[in-house]
Formats: sequence, C-alpha cells, structure tokens
Amino acid sequence: TPAVKVIKNSSPEKSGNSHIAIGKMKIKTRIFHLYYINVIVLIGLFLAEFLIEQKEHKHLYRRKEMLINIYIWIGMFLVSFICRGMVLSIFYFVYSFKLFALSDGWFIWILAFFLCDFTHYCYHRTSHKVSWFWAAHSVHHSSKEFNISVSFRQSWITQFSGHFLFYLWLPLLGLEPVLIYSVITLNLFYQSWLHTELIEKLHPVFEWLFNTPSHHRVHPACELKYLAKNNGEVLILWDRLFGTFQST
Repeated sequence: TPAVKVIKNSSPEKSGNSHIAIGKMKIKTRIFHLYYINVIVLIGLFLAEFLIEQKEHKHLYRRKEMLINIYIWIGMFLVSFICRGMVLSIFYFVYSFKLFALSDGWFIWILAFFLCDFTHYCYHRTSHKVSWFWAAHSVHHSSKEFNISVSFRQSWITQFSGHFLFYLWLPLLGLEPVLIYSVITLNLFYQSWLHTELIEKLHPVFEWLFNTPSHHRVHPACELKYLAKNNGEVLILWDRLFGTFQST
C-alpha cells in the first residue's frame, strides 16, 4: 500500500502564542514609528511658537540662528537612519547575553520607562562633566537663544561618541531592544515642548515630578549655580534625588 504522508499541525497553544508575539511586535513597531510623529509634532510646535513670536513681537527668534538650527537638524535626521540600525544591532547582540528573561507585560513598560529615563539622566549629567561627551553635546548648547528650534540643534555624532553605551545595561538586564528604543522615542517625544520661553511655571505638583520648560530654562544658563543642573529628561526626580536640581 502507498505510504500515507502525515502532516503535523502546530498545536492551538503554539499558534496562539505565535499570534500574541506578532501582535506585541506590531504594537512595538507602531510606537517605534513615533519617532516620525515626534518630528511632525516638533515642526508644528516650532511653527506655532514662531507665529506667536511674530504676532506678539517677543524677539525669541533671530533669522540666522533659526536657519542654523534647521540646517543642523536636517543633517542629524539623515544621520539618524544609520545610527538607528547601528544601535539596534548592538542592542540585539548584547541582548543575546541577557541575564534575565523578562516578561512582556505592562509592568515591563513602566520599568523600562523609569530605567531609560534614569539612564538619560546619567548620560546627560556625564556629558557636562566629561570632555569627550561634551564635544558632541555642546552643539545643543551653542545657541544664543532659547526657543523650540533649539530642539533641532543636535549633534550628528552623539551616537558615534558613545551615547548608546549608557543604555547597554538594559538589554543585558533582559529588556528587548525594540522596547528600549520605543521608550527612548516616547521620552524624546516628551522633550519637544521644553525649549520655550512662552510657557511659565505649571501646577506645583507637576513641576515637582516632571521636567518642564521652567526647569529646562535653567539648564543652559552660564551662571555658576546653574551649571550642569536639571539634567532630567521626563522626570525631574533624579535631579532632586542626586543634588543637581536648581529652581529658577
């Protein structure tokens, strides 16, 4: 009798797990794409502030400085495509040696937020103390004005100078690289509105917990008591905890 070919179907349990994994990856990919949404929002905030400045004659913008910020940002945006692939590849390499197999629930997203925010604080504080990192970060501080367009003024070599090194402990801990990059993007999204003089102090509770325009206006000041202060990204708590907070 002819041989009968038996086709083994995957179990419903394995199939269900596969669909869940695909669904989670789609969610992360969408959040990962928030980088481009952030670009659109940032441009919108810039145009809104510029129009208000023109209408109310607040003298927040000088044409030469504004154009320099835009030109720097265009170059940075193009370089970011290379950097993103490079950083994710390194993250995945480190992730292959992860110490813990962390689950992918809501708690991990919250944990990732706090760890990424704290890591940014460490990098930002270091970049004001160590000349190697300051060489890249100083580009952001080279503007003579403080407005939304200063957000565009970012160094092209930030990642090449070692910014990503501060985050390597996260994939080693067991956080997925796409999750890390997604949270970094979300935190970057928050920073879009911090570089402005149009927003005064907000509610005291919000000011105590989060980085705000009033806190961030302290950061680039040249006076001695303000140097390397208020280094937080989303939360200002790290500055309060480690003695780098300075009120206006």
